[in-house]
Amino acid sequence: MEISPIYDQLFGALDIPWNHWGLALFGAFLLGLTKAGINGIAVMSVTLMVLAFGGRASTGILLPMLIVGDIMAVWYYHRHTQWKHLYKLMPWMVVGILVGVFTGKDLPEDLFRIGMGAIIIISLGIMIWWEKKDSKEVPDKWWFAGITGLLAGFTTMVGNLAGAFSNLYFLAMRLPKQHFIGTGAWLFLIINVFKVPFHVFVWETISWETFAINLRLIPGIVAGFVLGVALVKKIREKKYRQLIILLTGVGALLIFIL
Repeated sequence: MEISPIYDQLFGALDIPWNHWGLALFGAFLLGLTKAGINGIAVMSVTLMVLAFGGRASTGILLPMLIVGDIMAVWYYHRHTQWKHLYKLMPWMVVGILVGVFTGKDLPEDLFRIGMGAIIIISLGIMIWWEKKDSKEVPDKWWFAGITGLLAGFTTMVGNLAGAFSNLYFLAMRLPKQHFIGTGAWLFLIINVFKVPFHVFVWETISWETFAINLRLIPGIVAGFVLGVALVKKIREKKYRQLIILLTGVGALLIFIL
């Protein structure tokens, strides 16, 4: 069987090189892993999509893919959602998104990347200290949800990279593994759907052509999600928290070097 005619039928009509499709499919696979609960690697998925399609264009291509992953995560983990944390974070995230809509469009990508990476690393340092202290106390104050929510909202609009800040919040709240994933699933489904009109009408990064790209990448998301669910089941509670901290730190470092 010749591969070329199959490739041309599935992908060639969009005039995108095969190696770019390879990057995008692997990015979709990592996105599926992330939505299944292997949090912290979202930045790798975002980076691959940037390499495949470019910085600004990739934000619109990635958003519908995130929503597909969110729907699967909500379907599988919805019974574990802790709604009180959504009510605390979501209003602040909405404000952060609106700030990102009107200020982030022309923000230099290098400045954004360096600033966000630095904030994540500093925040992670605090979280690691918190974990080693093994305190049962949680920062259940409005300002903590406000700061993390604003940063998450702004970064999710500008670069689809809010996961690091939501991870920090949920770790600080000491949510068990299943609650961590289930709460994040609903939070990001709602937030990502909220972002769609801004990408369509303000930034104009979502079109029928980008939607055609999304349809071809869905199998990668599904494969990653199925594998991710199996992996999450095998990870013990304490190890899961350590894994999230490790992957979030790796993701922050990648922001600097990629």
